[in-house]
Amino acid sequence: MPCIATRANTAAKMIPRLEPSRFTASSLQAHPRGELVMRVLASAFQSVEPGAAVKEFLEKNPLPADKRIFAFGLGKAAAAMTQSLADMYPPAESLVITKHASSLNVEPATVILGDHPIPGDSSLRAGEAARTFLSQLTQDDLLICLISGGGSALMTAPLIPLEDLQRLTSALLASGARIDEINTLRRHLDLLKGGGVVRHANGAQTISLILSDVVGDTLEAIASGPTAPDPSTREDALGILRKYDLPDKLPASIIPALSETAKSTDPIFDLAQNHLVGSNALALQVACSQLERVGIRAKIIASNMQGEAREVGPQMATRLRAELKNTPRPFCLLAGGETTVTIKGNGRGGRNQELALSAVGELAGLNDVMLVSIATDGEDGPTDAAGAVVTGETAQKAKLLGLDAAGYLSRNDAHSFFEKLDDLIKTGPSGTNVNDLVLCFAF
Repeated sequence: MPCIATRANTAAKMIPRLEPSRFTASSLQAHPRGELVMRVLASAFQSVEPGAAVKEFLEKNPLPADKRIFAFGLGKAAAAMTQSLADMYPPAESLVITKHASSLNVEPATVILGDHPIPGDSSLRAGEAARTFLSQLTQDDLLICLISGGGSALMTAPLIPLEDLQRLTSALLASGARIDEINTLRRHLDLLKGGGVVRHANGAQTISLILSDVVGDTLEAIASGPTAPDPSTREDALGILRKYDLPDKLPASIIPALSETAKSTDPIFDLAQNHLVGSNALALQVACSQLERVGIRAKIIASNMQGEAREVGPQMATRLRAELKNTPRPFCLLAGGETTVTIKGNGRGGRNQELALSAVGELAGLNDVMLVSIATDGEDGPTDAAGAVVTGETAQKAKLLGLDAAGYLSRNDAHSFFEKLDDLIKTGPSGTNVNDLVLCFAF
């Protein structure tokens, strides 16, 4: 069952801490500095561990002592964030909507596993449960929202039939639309997005602690902004549909249902606070510090990486080549953000695997270089991999196995390519979610 509603201690297993040993790939394991790379990745992931981020915020910002506290967790990191809150401020009741089961020692609590990346029946049930949960609040209560990436799909209260929302989401994903664009459409088609949770909270004070998974950390885009005002308009949403030539290809229900969302001037936000407690920028900074501590020059060249994965990969590799002419080894170039994939083939992959695959040709023959592209949630597209590793030897190894990188790229089949090379990184779900990291090494 993808949806479970229980009281406390529901989860089948805890998402394990991301130790260096979980960042496996043959090129990492075989490389003399591979263990170092794995330690740096683990440190970056651990720096945005959601439970610790919540604890740190609450230690610096104590909650009011005179209110009943209700906890509403939404997103891939919801369980860890809710547990951290409950350890310090036991809530009167909790609702947690997430993707993967993990230990939650909170009572009373209801846990719902929604659908992702396409909202489904479980997401619909989660939306119904959220509206019921919020309906019990009064002006004397305090609602603590613990929000992280993935919440847009995991919970929905759509203004259109679920199957129409599914068709829209699939069309946007296949077209290469950015996540902020997809979430703009979602906000204008959902009762709980674009400030909808605050609207349903019956005047209760709302404090949201947010782990960002979007480029630029715009609050309205993270989980489609359930507690944030939305600066976008209905016309903006229509513009996105036109950009990807979708208006005539979608169900007739969608355009008439597009509604305006709550703006910053709406009185519902007078008692609402939104606080960012973790982001991609923090993970990048920690990785930089770890590298410099062991004598590797580190430079963040982009913290807002976007665009087609197959275009960004060669750009990163070209930048590495150029840096080799001016910077003594060892060094590392780092970037963070989230690319997109326009699906034209029928292969398997994700944006990080496709980015890595597209860099194979540009890195071919370079001595002692490595590109690592990885999703911080441990899930790169609809695959079992978090990302992939490319070295200067990847092209030659592929040739010996009869693998044509360009052909696999044309089919969007990066997963099959790196699986044959044993260069997929498979961490499993990480329990956090702050976009992607790309590290380009010259040792």
